[in-house]
Amino acid sequence: MKTKLLLPFFIAFFIAPQFVWSQSKKQQEFYQLTVYHYNTIDQEKILDNYLQNALIPALHGMKIKSVGVFKAIANDTLVNKTMYVFVPIKSLNAIDEINRKLLKDEKFKSAGKEYIDIRYDSPAYTRMETLLLKAFAFAPVMNLPKLKSSKNQRVYELRSYESASEKIFRNKVHMFNEGGEIDVFTKLNYNAVFYGEVIAGAKMPNLMYMTTFENKEDRDAHWAAFGADPDWKRMSALPEYKNNVSHIDVTFLRPTDYSDI
Repeated sequence: MKTKLLLPFFIAFFIAPQFVWSQSKKQQEFYQLTVYHYNTIDQEKILDNYLQNALIPALHGMKIKSVGVFKAIANDTLVNKTMYVFVPIKSLNAIDEINRKLLKDEKFKSAGKEYIDIRYDSPAYTRMETLLLKAFAFAPVMNLPKLKSSKNQRVYELRSYESASEKIFRNKVHMFNEGGEIDVFTKLNYNAVFYGEVIAGAKMPNLMYMTTFENKEDRDAHWAAFGADPDWKRMSALPEYKNNVSHIDVTFLRPTDYSDI
């Protein structure tokens, strides 16, 4: 019973060849993306404290150096606020291994006590959801963005593309990889953190990717360039890639001060 109570601590945290994102011999990573839904400033403070002072230091100690924590830019005007935690892992087995290590980590449990021992009638969040993703073959590992602006000015764009069937979904994944869509993003310097297919989550079949920009103006300029790019125009006009996306969700995020990404 004790183990079952402690396991969520980690769950709550977690291409064409001519360009940088080319297919390589690197092993494809997996990603755990956890989304916290919350309503109040007090909840946000508890989550920030837990992530910054307990979970992320513990993950760093396990040599997971690039943990991303992001908040929706729209949070200021929303009742249902969201916080995203991105953790790259080498294999799905690593999730169980990390959980087992956290169970034994007294420093982690002490630093995260407020969150871990939260009362049932004053929870740290209203809901938590976890997605697991596998990196694309032509973008097998995540990249840290190369940005110069301060974190409070940056715009990170998380996109989710759903397809009408598994076969059609594979077609969209092919378009990103062998079809060269990743190459267009790389050519235009989209500073993508990751591209991955969702292997477990509420919305499937779908893929997700995250691009990053200096600010909103930079983001808008990049998408204008993308729409006008001749390689994109050629690719998107191919009949074999028609109607391979049925629904798109776009979320604009900003990294926290303590985010590694």
